[in-house]
Amino acid sequence: MSFTAVLRSEWTKFRSVRALVLALVSAFVATAGVSVLVCALQRDGDDPGFEPLFASFFGISFGQIAAVCFGALMVAGEYGRGSIGVSLTAVPRRGLLYGAKLAVTAGLVLAAGLFAGVCAFFVGQGVLGDRGVGPGAPGVPRAVLGCGLHLALLAALSAGAAAVLRSPVGTIGLLVPVVCFLSPVLGGDSGSAVGRVAQFLPDRAGQQILHAAPEGLLGAWTGLGVTALWAAAAAGAGWWAMCRRDA
Repeated sequence: MSFTAVLRSEWTKFRSVRALVLALVSAFVATAGVSVLVCALQRDGDDPGFEPLFASFFGISFGQIAAVCFGALMVAGEYGRGSIGVSLTAVPRRGLLYGAKLAVTAGLVLAAGLFAGVCAFFVGQGVLGDRGVGPGAPGVPRAVLGCGLHLALLAALSAGAAAVLRSPVGTIGLLVPVVCFLSPVLGGDSGSAVGRVAQFLPDRAGQQILHAAPEGLLGAWTGLGVTALWAAAAAGAGWWAMCRRDA
């Protein structure tokens, strides 16, 4: 069976499972919706440290939770439903099956994240009025693109972990606290040793690309690169688990 055929199969699985569709829609709604709400609340503010560009992407902290859930359900959902045996019978080449799952997962979240980034920026900046910035401001194209890339990388990280853990609940229960909540807890003091380490956690590092002028040890693209390394490590572990362990 060709890779294209397996991709179509995974696309069909996505469309036929309501929980997957809802998780992907939630990633868009949370990212764009919360960002616009934050911009509305900041419209009449007077905080001198206010960053209008990042305000348009504040909701990504919530959208990434949905992206993690989506990645876990896309890969580990078949183990939970007991249908993984059918998929392996149809596609005996496990690496091919896993690669298609990973590609569909990351691709769908990338598309949803890019759309969310465009909507969050233009609607959010419109809501901000005079406090907002235009599409030609420094860092804007990079941030819109980075919104999609960051969410896609977190979904790929989650998919890899799900292939190892083989449990949607276990994957979500592990990654949501670690990926989404650990860095705000540890990174309060960026000057401390713990704070410096927290800058290399996947969510904190990847979100650097959403700032007009990133601060800290990592820049915009280097931060996203760190998140990509996390995703690659998890994806590699997932490939090993899929190819080497019994179903």
